[in-house]
Amino acid sequence: MSLDLMFGTLAQLLTSPTALWMMILGTLIGIFFGAVPGLGGRLAIAVTIPFVFGKEMIPGAVFLLSMHAVTGTAGQISSIMFGVPGTGDDAATIVDGYPMAQKGEAGIALGASLTASGIGGIIGAVVLAVLIPVIEPIVLKFSPAEFFFLALLGITFVAFVSGAAIFKGIVVGFYGMMLAFVGMDPQTGIARYSEDFLFLWDGLDLITAVLALFAVPEMIHLGVKGGAISAFSKDFSDTGVRAQLKGVVETFRHMWLVFRSSMIGAFIGILPGLGGSAAAWICYGHAVQSCKPPRNFGRGDVRGVIAPEAATNSKEGGSLLPTLFFGVPGSSGMAILLGAFLILGIQPGPMMLTQHLDLVWILIWALVISNIAAVVILLFITRWVAMLTFLRGGIMIPFVLVVVVFGVLLAKGQWENLIMLCVLSVIGYGLLKYDWPRPPFAIGIVLGTIAEESLHKAWALWRWDFFTRPLSVILIGMIVATIAYAIYRGFKDNKTQEAN
Repeated sequence: MSLDLMFGTLAQLLTSPTALWMMILGTLIGIFFGAVPGLGGRLAIAVTIPFVFGKEMIPGAVFLLSMHAVTGTAGQISSIMFGVPGTGDDAATIVDGYPMAQKGEAGIALGASLTASGIGGIIGAVVLAVLIPVIEPIVLKFSPAEFFFLALLGITFVAFVSGAAIFKGIVVGFYGMMLAFVGMDPQTGIARYSEDFLFLWDGLDLITAVLALFAVPEMIHLGVKGGAISAFSKDFSDTGVRAQLKGVVETFRHMWLVFRSSMIGAFIGILPGLGGSAAAWICYGHAVQSCKPPRNFGRGDVRGVIAPEAATNSKEGGSLLPTLFFGVPGSSGMAILLGAFLILGIQPGPMMLTQHLDLVWILIWALVISNIAAVVILLFITRWVAMLTFLRGGIMIPFVLVVVVFGVLLAKGQWENLIMLCVLSVIGYGLLKYDWPRPPFAIGIVLGTIAEESLHKAWALWRWDFFTRPLSVILIGMIVATIAYAIYRGFKDNKTQEAN
């Protein structure tokens, strides 16, 4: 791999006024689409495709990729401030980010999440660059059997994100998996658990479910409790530049966690079909599993913000690999991006390695620069956004609920999802009020669909033999070890509590 090509493409990108302007414009638009709940990167690309039609290949591709790459960076703002995820990928950030805002630490949470997102995006781009020569054998080693066990491994993290209430967590996790089966059976095409409601034939909308389980219950709780989101007054809270710098320092203090989460996220991005939500929740579970003391998670632990944000952004670099070199989109967002690339005249496939490697390097640099630019821009504006946590609930609740309704309608454009929002919000508030863990629900609904589809495909290909594939055996061992460790840790924590 030539260093001349690597740095030559960087110079080409930075010295081209058109490409540079398109990258900056894409970054700004991506920040907007990420910050408004329900919009996200997929809608951003779909809306802007007509504007790049007929443009030159490189500026158009840089614009679309930059815009898509930074939506996850901006989506964390509403997740931390109001408990409203910008996209489904940002739901994991709520679990610890929103409690930090309630404790008057919104500035620290925003600084840490933005820094982790930027570093994760850069690591994802580095992974893309390093794996260019060896990507084909890695991707081809993974089959539906490995996808199934990888999804099961993510589901076993329910035991960790549930804290001491492991039984409750398992029940809520199975509830999420049950709702993941609503819709058309992937094998027979028969509608399941949807009766005559056509809007459920595509399955339960993830954005609607996440907003109902996290955002609306928190607003109901805030209304019942009274006051502001932050339990501390403005005088005793730290939301300015100093707080954001503390968040930046916290990110670098947990740099090993950032690196691990970024690598896991990039790896999940490489595997088509898993997506950003899976990466965020798997890395959140990994953080709970590997960090001590785990009991702080869910109560406002900055590590619970750092891990999913690093993973969400790093998976963009990973998912670009199969998209460019095999024409197989690594996520739903990349599927739309692939269509836009084809319109611009970019033909994904092995020729990208031989004839168009310069374009690949330009896209890698666009990933790096747009992530850095988004972090810098957001660090400048979030100090004022953090002040919203001190507004009275009577002012904030109507605003947040309008944003929630807006997000639900934008997600799929189906008014019926508002009914599902109301129904699931009652359940979500019940879970919150009676202290049942809610993260396992999101894990179940995200990974349940992946597990089911992969199981059907693996069974059709190998029957029982898919259990004995080498990578399957390794993943089964990891699942068993994870469950055993969760049981051991739960037993140890109970003994410690009894001793105290």
